[in-house]
Amino acid sequence: MTHSSSQHEQPPPAALPPFQTLLDSTNWASLATACGTGEALPAVLILLTDTDPVIRESALHDALGPVTHQNSIYEATVPVALYVAAILNHPAITAGDDNADAETPNPPTLVKLLDWLGDTAYDANDECVAIDERLYGAGIHDEQMRAFRDARPAIHSAVHPFLDHDNANVRHIALVAAIPLIEHPLLIQHQADLADHGRRLLATSTDRHHRDRVLDALNAWGHDTSSLENASDIAAREHYARLRAARESWEGGYSEAPPF
Repeated sequence: MTHSSSQHEQPPPAALPPFQTLLDSTNWASLATACGTGEALPAVLILLTDTDPVIRESALHDALGPVTHQNSIYEATVPVALYVAAILNHPAITAGDDNADAETPNPPTLVKLLDWLGDTAYDANDECVAIDERLYGAGIHDEQMRAFRDARPAIHSAVHPFLDHDNANVRHIALVAAIPLIEHPLLIQHQADLADHGRRLLATSTDRHHRDRVLDALNAWGHDTSSLENASDIAAREHYARLRAARESWEGGYSEAPPF
């Protein structure tokens, strides 16, 4: 018996390689960053798994800043994102996660890495793509943006286990990171599960950023959030609406958006 697949069927997502494989098999010097090439990245990426939190903290800036400067995606962004995803469960990363409270002045490395993955995924989400295409025309997105969007299933495979973490703040940050990742066609089936996690976050969290992300996602997925909003959510929603109206009114006075 022969088996044929539909021409519309998508291939399974690529598995996330071990972090050392990613480090050793990537030609970092050939990849562009905001500061030139990624030649120096292997030396700082390996420090993200150092047992000393002070060293990890210093490495965070040196490793992640050059590949997401000004919310842009560079050639080195995808291999760095895959490496970050691959080290999320490294013992040096998870060692301090029990202290991952939202109010902690200097959150653990795990929290910062999840937060960075989420921020980068939002910079490449469907809304950003739509805005860019509306402003600059269809097909404007470069190869680096497409590469990151293609890598979302592999990144999600590392983020997903943290949705059930014992620490609430880790769970919430993982959820916020997962929301833009599951826009990938192969991950749509996770939407219902994330909606359940979102409702639990809204029942307990007071973090404005987290609540906004979850409420926006639930609304986009067609859920009625009226019973999930508190007074702070309503005030924030009304404030954002006023800002949008003011911006639209202001921009309406120009033939094109002001260059600032």
